Amino acid sequence: MSKFVPKLAVRLVILMMMTSILLGVNIPGGECNKDLNAQLKDRSDSVMVSCTIQKGDTLYDIAMEYKVPVPELMRANNLSGSLIIPGQVLVLPGKNAGENSLSRRNVSREDLMLLARVIHAEARGESFEGQVAVGAVILNRLANPHFPKTIREIIYQRNNLVYQFSPVGDGSIKLEPNERAVQAAVQALDGNDPTGGALFFYNPDISSDKWIRTLPVMTRIGNHVFATSSI
Repeated sequence: MSKFVPKLAVRLVILMMMTSILLGVNIPGGECNKDLNAQLKDRSDSVMVSCTIQKGDTLYDIAMEYKVPVPELMRANNLSGSLIIPGQVLVLPGKNAGENSLSRRNVSREDLMLLARVIHAEARGESFEGQVAVGAVILNRLANPHFPKTIREIIYQRNNLVYQFSPVGDGSIKLEPNERAVQAAVQALDGNDPTGGALFFYNPDISSDKWIRTLPVMTRIGNHVFATSSI
């Protein structure tokens, strides 16, 4: 995106993109989830997925997002037309509870943006693959019993008063993430891991940490070396 585009326009682009790609993310107060009240089940007894319509949603957008033909979506919900309203709950035919959730885990909008912020701060000069890789390291830690249990706790973790991620310490995590960083965060949450399971990364040209250089190297992407635990 051109550096001449005003910051407000950048924010609007990110907001529009998030609206279209985050229907599968568990956001408090809405979006797609298990309908616990209706307990809708198909013939195989698996829980069905429902969508709570948000402001700005259209039937066509939902059908495209979840790869369901519009006529089939209309039939499943007894709709005579394409008009839908905010707060309305739609059943997604043929979709089981896990199909549209992120493969790593459902996350809040706040956690997604925090992940995008650390990606932007750590790797804004790297390739898109390199940015996804940074996000993957955080999510690999999330799945590892030796690290904290939430994205926020992992990003803000400190050892001996030193933050695990330098942008937290120097304040650059507060920078507004661009559209590319948000896309990289979504890719990482979808299970894309270019590192092959790395738990650490560093720039060998500037890192002064001798310990991290002793870790088994998984791969190198751009300026970052990605490593795993020696345990």
